[in-house]
Amino acid sequence: MRPLDFESIKAMFVKDADQAYKILEIDPKASVAEIKQAYRTMVKKYHPDRLQTKDPAMVKGAQEKFRVVQEAYETLKNERQF
Repeated sequence: MRPLDFESIKAMFVKDADQAYKILEIDPKASVAEIKQAYRTMVKKYHPDRLQTKDPAMVKGAQEKFRVVQEAYETLKNERQF
């Protein structure tokens, strides 16, 4: 597991000021374009429809991570007003 993957998953459970940035695996100083690109990358990575398994635990995990990625993006979108 890459360190950024670990920080991203950890940020789902440990609340802090930079949580949304950690979930999207970007720096808090990231530009709007970088935030949007990180969001698209994470959506591709964790979209439940992309799973090649029917294992309910894996599907549920992907759905949860996908939901958290969407929430993080919405948080930054509202915070930065873009």
